[in-house]
Parts: sequence; C-alpha cells; structure tokens
Amino acid sequence: QVQLVESGGGLVQAGGSLRLSCAASGRTFNTYTMGWFRQAPGKEREFVAIISPGGALIKYADSVKGRFTISRDDAKNTVYLQMNSLKPEDTAVYYCAADKVFGVHQTYDYWGQGTQVTVSS
Repeated sequence: QVQLVESGGGLVQAGGSLRLSCAASGRTFNTYTMGWFRQAPGKEREFVAIISPGGALIKYADSVKGRFTISRDDAKNTVYLQMNSLKPEDTAVYYCAADKVFGVHQTYDYWGQGTQVTVSS
C-alpha cells in the first residue's frame, strides 16, 4: 500500500512559478513510476508528467514541455513538479500517482488527494 500526499499548490499570477511536492509512504517508493496528472473544472483528468524508478525515463505532455520539470528524491520518498512560466490554462487540481508500470495511462494504482493550482491572468 502506498499513500500519497501532495502539497505546494496555491494562487499565482501568470508567468510565475510553483513547486509541487508529493510525499509517499512505504519502503518501496523507489520501485514505482511516479506521475503528475491534473483536472481542470469541467474537463477530464489529463497526464502532465511521469518519471520512472531511478529517474532514467521521463515523459511530459506537450502542453507543459519546456515549462515543467518532474524530479524525484528516493531518499525522501518524494516526487516534485517544478512549474515555471505558468499560464491561466494550467489552472487545475494536480494529482500525484504511483504505479509499477511506466506509461501514460489513467489506471495508476495509487493516487493522492490533489492540490489546487490557480493561475490568474
């Protein structure tokens, strides 16, 4: 069982930055692919970024490529999402997820409760 707790969301002006953190419980964090997903009001949840165990493989959605950076610190059981050059369309609830399989899919085994990111224009 893995429990995930996100933090770091908030209100920021367009062009600003935020760093999201996701702290995971359990002793096998370093064996999981970790992902960030987001869901805007009235829209389906969408993939943002994923990182493989050890960090060798990373994938980003086209909409955030060049602006967001995913990273992980296995010693701290934490995955991060550094978000720069934020746009109003980045406004959403951001979710952290964990799975044994590296891939862009919605069926990750474990999910956090989400953290709100609001970007004002």
